[in-house]
Amino acid sequence: MRKNTVLRPLVGVAAALGIAAGGLAGASASVAADPAATSVATASGADVSVLAVNNLGLSSGQARDWQCYLNNLGYNAGAGDGQLGPQSWKAAQRMFNDLGHDAGDVDGIVGPQTIKALQRYLNVEGGYGLAVDGIAGPQTRAAFAHHVDSIFTTYGC
Repeated sequence: MRKNTVLRPLVGVAAALGIAAGGLAGASASVAADPAATSVATASGADVSVLAVNNLGLSSGQARDWQCYLNNLGYNAGAGDGQLGPQSWKAAQRMFNDLGHDAGDVDGIVGPQTIKALQRYLNVEGGYGLAVDGIAGPQTRAAFAHHVDSIFTTYGC
């Protein structure tokens, strides 16, 4: 009966992934337009993260410009597809850390530490005067979009 000891955790993880995928597939238009990372607890107690695209309010064209900028600086944001997924955010986290903005772990997850690093970056690079609170509210999103637009004007991405 040792087969069940291996099989049960695998079935639990597969079920959690299926539930998470189904939850994302059935998300409302507002959630689908701005998804965030989702964590699902499994029967074995492990967390399974579903990483999604998070453009933080940028249009796909602006996101493409941000990816181009990161790639031009050598941070490998991946294909300039206008979808800021884990690879793009890992690139941004590496850049933020290199600039001393403390994005923490380079994991591609857009959590509070990454948002704080983005806010610090925007304050230093653009003088936006944002509260460094780790919340991607309307002011942070607007400052990010404005900054990316200025990158396009300056760097021609």
